[in-house]
Amino acid sequence: MKVPNGSAKVRGRSSGETRRIKKKKRHSQNATLMNSDPSNASPDTAMAKKYYQLASGGKPSLKRLKSSARPVYSSHGQGPPQRGKGTFRTGAPPQPHTNGGPEVELDSSSEDSEHWSSYARSILQNGMEGSAGQEVSAGTDLGGKGEEPPPYHAERDHVHNRTVLVLQQGQTLTFRGKALLTCLYGRVEVLGFTIEEGQQPYPVFSPPTHCPLAVTALVNSPVSNKTRKERRLEAKAIVRKYLSTEPRKRLQSVVDSDSCLVLLEPLDTPLTRFLTSLPEHRELFGLSAKELKSQSVALDCPLFAVGLIPLQGSSEGLVMSQSYRNALTDLVHACAEESDGCPVILVCGAKNTGKSTFNRHLINTLLNHTASVDYLECDLGQTEFTLPGCLSLSTITEPLLGAPFTHQSTPERMVFFGETSCERDLDRYLESLKFLWRSYSRDTPIIINTMGWVKGFGFQLLVDFVRLFSVTHVVQLSYGATYQCPALTPAFLRTAQGWQTRPQAPPTGAGEELDEQVAPRSHMLLSVQSEFQGAGAVSNMRYHRSNVLRDLALLAYFSQLQSPDPGPIRPLHCFTPYQVPLSAVAVRVTHCEVAPAHVLYAANASLVGLCCLGEKVAGTGGPVLLSHTPVCQCVGFGILRGVDVGRGLYFLVTPVAPSVLRKVNCLLLGGVTLPHTLLRAQPGIEGEQPYVTKEYSFELTGAGKMRVFKGLVRREHMGGGGH
Repeated sequence: MKVPNGSAKVRGRSSGETRRIKKKKRHSQNATLMNSDPSNASPDTAMAKKYYQLASGGKPSLKRLKSSARPVYSSHGQGPPQRGKGTFRTGAPPQPHTNGGPEVELDSSSEDSEHWSSYARSILQNGMEGSAGQEVSAGTDLGGKGEEPPPYHAERDHVHNRTVLVLQQGQTLTFRGKALLTCLYGRVEVLGFTIEEGQQPYPVFSPPTHCPLAVTALVNSPVSNKTRKERRLEAKAIVRKYLSTEPRKRLQSVVDSDSCLVLLEPLDTPLTRFLTSLPEHRELFGLSAKELKSQSVALDCPLFAVGLIPLQGSSEGLVMSQSYRNALTDLVHACAEESDGCPVILVCGAKNTGKSTFNRHLINTLLNHTASVDYLECDLGQTEFTLPGCLSLSTITEPLLGAPFTHQSTPERMVFFGETSCERDLDRYLESLKFLWRSYSRDTPIIINTMGWVKGFGFQLLVDFVRLFSVTHVVQLSYGATYQCPALTPAFLRTAQGWQTRPQAPPTGAGEELDEQVAPRSHMLLSVQSEFQGAGAVSNMRYHRSNVLRDLALLAYFSQLQSPDPGPIRPLHCFTPYQVPLSAVAVRVTHCEVAPAHVLYAANASLVGLCCLGEKVAGTGGPVLLSHTPVCQCVGFGILRGVDVGRGLYFLVTPVAPSVLRKVNCLLLGGVTLPHTLLRAQPGIEGEQPYVTKEYSFELTGAGKMRVFKGLVRREHMGGGGH
């Protein structure tokens, strides 16, 4: 590396330092040092080290910074992070990463570590190019934030609109946005799932509604018998296939035998096109309001061109505590053994403790070792694969690399409960779960997701789950030092009272042999402490509110109506509805009592569950109304666009296939409402928008819903043997 004339002269340089500088010169022909900025001098000079120490100590910044350098602290308040985080040192083994991936622990006193850290900061950073085609160094101010970008390298192929990313072992790229990810060389990890070369491309979604995703480079497989030189040449040959001459040369200069190569391409699907076409969600795959203040977005960044926004500085991805990692290890080990059948894993905890994220991470980790994982959804409000208000049993074969609304799918079995809470009808809630559980084959591990209701009757339901589903492992998440609910230990379950179950009566006889015969099946309790910022703070959610997430799930489901081919988005009123005779299907309102004469008014322009009753439905021409809510299979959802009483027809808009619709003979209407944007944002409507009115008064008799609570009894009215 050449040092311009006039730079500070270094005295007493050792022979080892001279050899390192000569080696560095061979690898970075394009990197130059600015004479006007001492911090851009050679990292081995005493002057550069002095400036680095001043910046780290929070001293006044250099002239190239618009604001003083701010120290970045972790979410645990443990002080500033160690230098060299996210960089690679030859021969260093990967260590557990607190943000969701393996990281290399670097000794700040190591000359090799300091050498590589300085070298990585002095060449291409953020995959960006200067105005004259020069690589942008880490010292360049990007957007005036004064924060160093992560040490990754990326180049874009403008002809095919794709980007090749190079990560060294242990490096992590945290990002927002969406893209199609293919591992070209080596191995990377995304939310627990390992992606290797030769595997299919995977879509990754990192919207601001959830914790940002991160791509982490892993150690290459030790099975290969190739030498380091052969691996380096093989990686460079792959770069040659995907990039043109100039970007290829720049990227090949940083590729070595331990590099991981990732191909990123734009991701355009009916889901992404439909969601971003709505005014409320135009920036769904951009930065959050908080991130916009702390991040500097470079429009010419190769990652930005394909839909990814790298997060810099203090932005953190998934924060895993030691108990979190231990629980994952124990569960993977339990699934690998299968000595006593497949494990039944129940995950519980209060609201905003990270249950959904833990479930996705666990599923992805298990898919590294098994072909499929079953999933029983018991949370009506924040569902993973279905619309809110549903209970379902799903078989998962693909990794979950995004928020729930990005992987909506049809479960193996589903029940439309109709509400986002079960508190008004606990018995039907449990009967629906039993109906689903009877379909579980017990051939694969199963994860049971629960609600954030962990007090009172909610805790009694947890006790029922452990007993009814023969749970083998309970993962109980908590936060802070506060007391959320009792620990679900085997000893506690022996005397705990459930909503439908009771503790087993003590044996009438004595003796250890009799005790073993009547002792309930034991389980293992894994306690996980959530340590991310804002854990448990329900009133101040870390990301978006639950009602926004429910709306996104509904919109994502009806995005299936859109054409898979690129083109303009079709509004709801443009789809030709199915005509369903009133006498062919039964109708039931599940969440409130409605007068029979008003049922069709309530059902019009509403979301309905398409269900299959065991018996035939035969009407006499008018609507068929059910007197009670059945527990039956639900195959999908639709929108009742209109009701023609004169012709005796329902008009139904749904993405469900006609072959499946032939089995539907019941429409269930619940308290889950359509997002208002579906009705308001419909272009091309002349006159007043249908189903939208401003003239509405709750003072009219019957204008509001009459809520009925079934089975709930106040504590002061409960008898000795009551619930």
